[in-house]
Amino acid sequence: MKKIVDIAVSTDPIDDFQNIVEYAKLMQGHAEFLHCDIMDENFVSKNTYDYNVVKSINSASAIMLDCHLMVNEPANEVSKYINAGANIVTVHYEAFKDKDLLAEAIDYIKKSHALAGISLNPGTPFKEIRAFAYSADIILVMGVEPGASGQETMFETYDKVAEIYKFKVDNNLDFKIEFDGGVNEKNAGKLRDLGVDIIVSGSYVYNAKDRFKAINILKGIE
Repeated sequence: MKKIVDIAVSTDPIDDFQNIVEYAKLMQGHAEFLHCDIMDENFVSKNTYDYNVVKSINSASAIMLDCHLMVNEPANEVSKYINAGANIVTVHYEAFKDKDLLAEAIDYIKKSHALAGISLNPGTPFKEIRAFAYSADIILVMGVEPGASGQETMFETYDKVAEIYKFKVDNNLDFKIEFDGGVNEKNAGKLRDLGVDIIVSGSYVYNAKDRFKAINILKGIE
Protein backbone atom coordinates (compact mmCIF):
# COMPACT_ATOMS: atom_id res chain seq x y z
CA MET A 1 0.00 0.00 0.00
CA LYS A 2 1.28 3.45 -0.89
CA LYS A 3 2.24 5.72 1.97
CA ILE A 4 0.20 8.93 1.89
CA VAL A 5 2.04 11.86 3.41
CA ASP A 6 0.94 15.28 4.62
CA ILE A 7 2.01 18.33 2.64
CA ALA A 8 3.21 21.59 4.16
CA VAL A 9 3.37 24.30 1.50
CA SER A 10 6.09 26.82 2.25
CA THR A 11 5.72 30.58 2.24
CA ASP A 12 9.39 31.01 1.28
CA PRO A 13 8.89 31.75 -2.45
CA ILE A 14 6.43 34.59 -1.64
CA ASP A 15 7.82 38.10 -1.21
CA ASP A 16 4.58 40.04 -0.71
CA PHE A 17 3.22 39.16 2.69
CA GLN A 18 -0.37 39.97 1.73
CA ASN A 19 -0.01 37.29 -0.93
CA ILE A 20 0.91 34.83 1.82
CA VAL A 21 -2.54 35.29 3.34
CA GLU A 22 -4.18 34.69 -0.06
CA TYR A 23 -1.98 31.64 -0.63
CA ALA A 24 -2.96 30.26 2.78
CA LYS A 25 -6.65 30.60 1.94
CA LEU A 26 -6.10 28.96 -1.45
CA MET A 27 -4.20 26.03 0.05
CA GLN A 28 -6.61 25.23 2.89
CA GLY A 29 -8.39 21.98 2.16
CA HIS A 30 -5.62 20.88 -0.20
CA ALA A 31 -2.38 21.04 1.82
CA GLU A 32 -2.43 19.98 5.46
CA PHE A 33 -0.11 22.78 6.63
CA LEU A 34 1.21 26.17 5.68
CA HIS A 35 4.94 26.03 6.41
CA CYS A 36 5.82 29.47 7.73
CA ASP A 37 9.54 30.04 7.17
CA ILE A 38 10.59 32.58 9.78
CA MET A 39 14.01 34.16 9.18
CA ASP A 40 15.54 37.26 10.76
CA GLU A 41 18.90 37.78 8.99
CA ASN A 42 20.53 36.16 11.99
CA PHE A 43 20.52 32.37 11.79
CA VAL A 44 20.33 32.70 8.01
CA SER A 45 21.02 35.74 5.82
CA LYS A 46 17.46 36.14 4.58
CA ASN A 47 14.75 38.12 6.37
CA THR A 48 11.06 37.20 6.04
CA TYR A 49 8.36 38.05 8.59
CA ASP A 50 7.45 37.56 12.23
CA TYR A 51 4.61 36.43 14.48
CA ASN A 52 2.42 39.41 13.54
CA VAL A 53 2.07 38.08 10.00
CA VAL A 54 1.45 34.57 11.39
CA LYS A 55 -1.36 36.04 13.50
CA SER A 56 -2.85 37.65 10.37
CA ILE A 57 -2.65 34.35 8.47
CA ASN A 58 -4.33 32.54 11.36
CA SER A 59 -7.14 35.13 11.50
CA ALA A 60 -7.81 34.96 7.76
CA SER A 61 -7.56 31.23 7.06
CA ALA A 62 -8.31 27.79 8.50
CA ILE A 63 -5.09 26.05 7.44
CA MET A 64 -2.86 24.56 10.12
CA LEU A 65 0.29 26.61 10.69
CA ASP A 66 3.69 24.93 10.76
CA CYS A 67 6.10 27.61 12.01
CA HIS A 68 9.77 26.92 11.31
CA LEU A 69 11.91 29.34 13.33
CA MET A 70 15.23 29.91 11.58
CA VAL A 71 16.48 32.33 14.23
CA ASN A 72 19.31 32.18 16.77
CA GLU A 73 18.42 31.54 20.42
CA PRO A 74 14.67 31.21 19.67
CA ALA A 75 13.62 30.39 23.25
CA ASN A 76 12.18 33.87 23.75
CA GLU A 77 10.32 33.74 20.43
CA VAL A 78 8.44 30.49 20.89
CA SER A 79 5.59 31.89 22.98
CA LYS A 80 4.93 34.65 20.44
CA TYR A 81 4.25 32.13 17.69
CA ILE A 82 2.09 29.93 19.89
CA ASN A 83 0.02 32.98 20.83
CA ALA A 84 -0.19 33.88 17.13
CA GLY A 85 -1.85 30.52 16.40
CA ALA A 86 0.96 28.15 15.43
CA ASN A 87 0.00 24.47 15.46
CA ILE A 88 3.61 23.33 15.06
CA VAL A 89 6.63 25.26 16.31
CA THR A 90 9.98 23.95 15.10
CA VAL A 91 13.31 25.24 16.36
CA HIS A 92 16.81 24.47 15.11
CA TYR A 93 19.21 22.38 17.15
CA GLU A 94 22.06 24.56 15.88
CA ALA A 95 20.36 27.77 17.07
CA PHE A 96 20.92 26.98 20.76
CA LYS A 97 24.30 27.38 22.40
CA ASP A 98 22.79 26.07 25.64
CA LYS A 99 21.07 22.77 24.83
CA ASP A 100 19.21 22.86 28.15
CA LEU A 101 17.28 25.80 26.71
CA LEU A 102 16.39 23.64 23.71
CA ALA A 103 14.95 20.99 26.02
CA GLU A 104 12.99 23.69 27.86
CA ALA A 105 11.66 25.10 24.59
CA ILE A 106 10.41 21.69 23.46
CA ASP A 107 8.73 21.17 26.82
CA TYR A 108 7.12 24.63 26.70
CA ILE A 109 5.72 24.08 23.20
CA LYS A 110 4.19 20.74 24.19
CA LYS A 111 2.69 22.15 27.39
CA SER A 112 1.16 24.93 25.27
CA HIS A 113 -0.73 22.27 23.27
CA ALA A 114 1.24 22.77 20.04
CA LEU A 115 3.46 20.19 18.37
CA ALA A 116 7.16 20.61 19.12
CA GLY A 117 9.61 20.20 16.27
CA ILE A 118 13.38 20.11 16.20
CA SER A 119 15.23 20.73 12.95
CA LEU A 120 18.75 19.82 11.93
CA ASN A 121 20.81 21.24 9.08
CA PRO A 122 22.36 18.97 6.41
CA GLY A 123 25.74 19.04 8.13
CA THR A 124 24.40 18.08 11.57
CA PRO A 125 24.43 14.32 12.19
CA PHE A 126 21.34 12.78 13.74
CA LYS A 127 23.36 11.44 16.68
CA GLU A 128 23.69 15.01 17.98
CA ILE A 129 19.93 15.37 18.48
CA ARG A 130 19.10 11.75 19.29
CA ALA A 131 18.41 12.49 22.96
CA PHE A 132 15.80 15.09 21.99
CA ALA A 133 13.96 12.69 19.67
CA TYR A 134 12.31 11.04 22.67
CA SER A 135 10.40 14.21 23.52
CA ALA A 136 9.97 15.92 20.14
CA ASP A 137 6.75 15.52 18.14
CA ILE A 138 8.49 16.22 14.83
CA ILE A 139 12.03 15.84 13.50
CA LEU A 140 12.53 18.21 10.57
CA VAL A 141 15.35 17.13 8.27
CA MET A 142 16.74 19.93 6.12
CA GLY A 143 17.56 18.59 2.66
CA VAL A 144 19.25 21.88 1.74
CA GLU A 145 21.05 24.64 3.58
CA PRO A 146 18.32 26.82 5.13
CA GLY A 147 17.65 30.27 3.80
CA ALA A 148 16.94 29.98 0.07
CA SER A 149 14.10 28.45 -1.90
CA GLY A 150 14.67 26.42 -5.08
CA GLN A 151 17.80 24.46 -4.10
CA GLU A 152 18.36 20.82 -5.07
CA THR A 153 18.17 18.19 -2.34
CA MET A 154 21.56 17.17 -0.95
CA PHE A 155 21.87 13.44 -1.63
CA GLU A 156 23.37 12.54 1.76
CA THR A 157 20.26 13.73 3.58
CA TYR A 158 18.35 10.69 2.30
CA ASP A 159 20.62 8.49 4.41
CA LYS A 160 19.85 10.69 7.40
CA VAL A 161 16.12 10.15 6.91
CA ALA A 162 16.67 6.39 6.75
CA GLU A 163 18.72 6.52 9.97
CA ILE A 164 16.04 8.52 11.77
CA TYR A 165 13.26 6.21 10.59
CA LYS A 166 15.18 3.15 11.83
CA PHE A 167 15.76 4.82 15.19
CA LYS A 168 12.05 5.66 15.42
CA VAL A 169 10.97 2.09 14.70
CA ASP A 170 13.63 0.45 16.88
CA ASN A 171 12.62 2.59 19.86
CA ASN A 172 8.87 2.44 19.22
CA LEU A 173 8.61 6.24 19.02
CA ASP A 174 5.80 8.12 17.33
CA PHE A 175 7.36 11.41 16.25
CA LYS A 176 6.73 12.52 12.67
CA ILE A 177 9.58 12.87 10.19
CA GLU A 178 9.35 16.06 8.15
CA PHE A 179 11.56 16.88 5.16
CA ASP A 180 12.26 20.31 3.72
CA GLY A 181 14.36 21.16 0.70
CA GLY A 182 14.29 20.49 -3.04
CA VAL A 183 11.28 18.18 -3.04
CA ASN A 184 9.61 17.60 -6.40
CA GLU A 185 7.91 14.87 -8.44
CA LYS A 186 11.27 13.12 -8.96
CA ASN A 187 12.18 12.50 -5.31
CA ALA A 188 8.88 12.63 -3.40
CA GLY A 189 8.33 8.88 -3.85
CA LYS A 190 11.78 8.12 -2.47
CA LEU A 191 11.08 10.27 0.58
CA ARG A 192 7.75 8.54 1.17
CA ASP A 193 9.46 5.15 0.89
CA LEU A 194 12.12 6.23 3.40
CA GLY A 195 9.45 7.00 5.99
CA VAL A 196 8.85 10.74 5.69
CA ASP A 197 5.47 11.77 7.10
CA ILE A 198 5.36 15.46 6.17
CA ILE A 199 6.81 16.87 2.95
CA VAL A 200 7.52 20.59 2.78
CA SER A 201 7.24 22.15 -0.67
CA GLY A 202 8.08 25.69 -1.63
CA SER A 203 8.90 26.34 -5.29
CA TYR A 204 7.53 23.07 -6.68
CA VAL A 205 3.94 23.72 -5.60
CA TYR A 206 4.02 27.51 -5.74
CA ASN A 207 5.34 27.64 -9.32
CA ALA A 208 3.18 24.78 -10.62
CA LYS A 209 0.58 25.47 -13.31
CA ASP A 210 -1.82 23.29 -11.33
CA ARG A 211 -0.91 23.63 -7.67
CA PHE A 212 -3.51 21.17 -6.46
CA LYS A 213 -2.29 18.50 -8.85
CA ALA A 214 1.29 19.18 -7.70
CA ILE A 215 0.21 18.55 -4.10
CA ASN A 216 -1.42 15.26 -5.07
CA ILE A 217 1.73 14.17 -6.91
CA LEU A 218 3.80 14.80 -3.77
CA LYS A 219 1.23 12.89 -1.73
CA GLY A 220 1.49 9.95 -4.10
CA ILE A 221 -2.16 9.90 -5.15
CA GLU A 222 -1.60 11.02 -8.79
